[in-house]
Amino acid sequence: MPSDKFRFPTITAIVIANMVGTGVFTSLGFQLLDIESGFVILLLWAIGGLIAVAGAMTYAELGAAFPRSGGEYNFLSEIYHPAVGFVAGWTSVTIGFAGPSALAAMTFAAYATSIFDATFSPWLEPALAVGLVIALTIVHGGRRRASGAVQIIFTTLKVAVIGGFCLAALALIDEPQPVRFLPTAGDGQLLTSGAFAVSLIYVSYAYTGWNAATYLSGELDNPQRTLPGILLTGTLVVTLLYVALNFVFLYAAPVGELRGQVEVGLIAAKAAFGEVGGRFTGLVLGMLLISTVSAMLMAGPRVLQVMGQDFRPLRKSARINEDGIPSTAIYIQSSLAILFILTSSFESVLLFAGFTLALNSFVTVLGVFVLRWRQPELERPYRTFLFPLPPLIYLTLMGWTLWFVMMNRPVEALFGLGVIASGLIVYGLLRWKASAAPE
Repeated sequence: MPSDKFRFPTITAIVIANMVGTGVFTSLGFQLLDIESGFVILLLWAIGGLIAVAGAMTYAELGAAFPRSGGEYNFLSEIYHPAVGFVAGWTSVTIGFAGPSALAAMTFAAYATSIFDATFSPWLEPALAVGLVIALTIVHGGRRRASGAVQIIFTTLKVAVIGGFCLAALALIDEPQPVRFLPTAGDGQLLTSGAFAVSLIYVSYAYTGWNAATYLSGELDNPQRTLPGILLTGTLVVTLLYVALNFVFLYAAPVGELRGQVEVGLIAAKAAFGEVGGRFTGLVLGMLLISTVSAMLMAGPRVLQVMGQDFRPLRKSARINEDGIPSTAIYIQSSLAILFILTSSFESVLLFAGFTLALNSFVTVLGVFVLRWRQPELERPYRTFLFPLPPLIYLTLMGWTLWFVMMNRPVEALFGLGVIASGLIVYGLLRWKASAAPE
């Protein structure tokens, strides 16, 4: 008889794969436009990891107290009001998973064709991206065992390839780049500069996904006991990978070649392994994005599933197959991703997706204080270690980043607030329709 639950390794693989996506392979070039200190760059990625770990420790308490799938939708509905939870779920469904999964699929297609010195039809890359989404949809919309096995395999390969890339590059580079990795006198000013805040926005986006396990809590064996370990293990592994990768990028390739460029992984690979080796390595790095798309197609639909359980007009999205998989929600999420791929409209969405998703997480982490004040008697199988330090660290650093975005990127912030407003409108319409429907 097939199990209706995922186990520790599968959910941990989802956390790691959700986090390690396009961000770490693209953002360094933009950071180097204003920051050329290797020490500050690595500290930036370490601070991003600290924010993610602090958030994961706090989410672990909420996930153990409310062990239902849905992530922020579930937490915010319980802590504040169903309307707040619906807005969080609405954000996740519309831009939180479909947009980034489409971007990861298109980046995979771009890397897959970069190995050839040829001009391809403009439809080839979108076709490869759509094909990847369809193939993974078939896998994850079918049997639980196959779905979990695919995720574990590709995530294990991702960690192994990144580790192998770092070790091989360090071994083959004869003349490392003259980047300083020890602090100097001018680094203190950089840490409080606007450039550092902008770079932290990029880094925070790269770490997005540390909370992925909470979207599948209801399908996890003994979530009260295992969820904290999954969140912390996944986040710590990714933090180590990110710091190591950025060290190797700076160690291998000249800053002048990396500055302002998107494909920093490909540039570093060419510097370490030569033109042919670099192209092949670029292809391999692109293949790593398969697990990212896979993880998002697993986690995202669970939000739509639980929303369908709570709202009658969305009931069809809660349907499950004979193996307990929310196949209908997976098909809907995949269709949105394919729509973004074919129209490329997701690029504009991603400009404000990071702000909106970070705001969701900020309100959720703040909720641990609200919950302890309102429901002190609530059973908490896990309590945040060193409370209140982790949530305070998260709220302080993320709050500073969000404030900087609102002051210096008002257009993106307004679009994010527009998504929130549209969610409230949809919630009101659904409630009105539910109250008007006959019993």
